[in-house]
Amino acid sequence: MGIWNTISDFVEAATPWSTAEAEAPAESKDDSSDDSNEEPEEEEDDEEEIEDPKEKLEEECKNSKQCGPAKHHFDECVERVTNASDDAEGGEDCVEEFFHLAHCASQCAAPKLWSVLK
Repeated sequence: MGIWNTISDFVEAATPWSTAEAEAPAESKDDSSDDSNEEPEEEEDDEEEIEDPKEKLEEECKNSKQCGPAKHHFDECVERVTNASDDAEGGEDCVEEFFHLAHCASQCAAPKLWSVLK
């Protein structure tokens, strides 16, 4: 019978959701007079938002000479698709050109990003 106990232990360990245990709700005391004298807690969101340097570096790289051809192809594609969508239902999109531009910007920004993060 020892093997069945072992198997049941494994099953219980693998299925922790089979047994539900709830905690009793905390008892609240009705001390409303003390609450009015307390100062509200300060929020921790007063800190400045940290900017992601990757986005800034990639934007600079997209507009750089290194990614100029990819950006040119993407811009031409966007213009072509926009003009074609006015005329008829088009099946063309600029996903490939977008990914080429994003890849170029990522490759350009990577070395700069590591130097900023170190």
